[in-house]
Amino acid sequence: MHHRYATVDGQRLFYREAGSPDAPTVVLLHGFPTSSFMFRDLIPLLADRYHVIAPDHLGFGFSDAPPIEDFDYTFDRLADLTAGLLATLGVQRYAIYVQDYGAPIGWRLALARPAAITAIITQNGNGYEAGLVEEFWAPVREYWRDPSTEAGVRAALTLDAIRWQYLHGVPDETLICPDTWTHDHALVSRPGNDRIQLDLFADYANNLPLYPKLHAYLRESGVPVLATWGRNDGIFGPAGAEAFAADAPDAEIHLLDGGHFLLESHLDEVAGLMRDFLGRRVS
Repeated sequence: MHHRYATVDGQRLFYREAGSPDAPTVVLLHGFPTSSFMFRDLIPLLADRYHVIAPDHLGFGFSDAPPIEDFDYTFDRLADLTAGLLATLGVQRYAIYVQDYGAPIGWRLALARPAAITAIITQNGNGYEAGLVEEFWAPVREYWRDPSTEAGVRAALTLDAIRWQYLHGVPDETLICPDTWTHDHALVSRPGNDRIQLDLFADYANNLPLYPKLHAYLRESGVPVLATWGRNDGIFGPAGAEAFAADAPDAEIHLLDGGHFLLESHLDEVAGLMRDFLGRRVS
């Protein structure tokens, strides 16, 4: 695995890369509050057969994190940077693995260039309102309505809240390494990063109106879809996985006994499902 940087539109982006560039490409798109670090163990399980690229979104991991006064943190902008990175690397066609925030970024990439996407793997990467677990999303929706209620979403940046994301719904919590939440919390706690994350929480409201366009794309393109989902996720529930079948009738849906960060507890199962799916559906 190589650990690289590229400059896109004046922003320095970190990404992990492995496998032969001549092999089919798989782009791994991480969620909140983590980074490409979440794919550290998955990448070696794919790289013998695929060209794997896993970027850190701007404001996350080891990518630049300019203050909100210097960059407008929206999912549109993050998707543009990701598209720019792939263009810089000469990647024209690729499968996407989307998780959490990686999903709205991936959906924008697919809608902008439908022919570029060879397959979709969604791991608790939501594309339907049915997937939004109301207990988690209620304070976020309130923040959308009234930005003065930011305390309700700011709590998601605490160490306890990040630890909860990793442990909730995992039958055997001893499988989850504390490095995960400690690493994520340290990086989102950098000076000014709280404002970046609050801006993205606010902009998440603009992802829901995108869902009908995503559904039409799934119906019209026939793109292969694999949903491998932690069914105990307290953020994006299993209904979000099952909903893909409405617009992608051939979607392969697997609900595993895990939580939000499924790779931490079910790495081998997810990698096996991915290799089987990509081997059959992506030339």
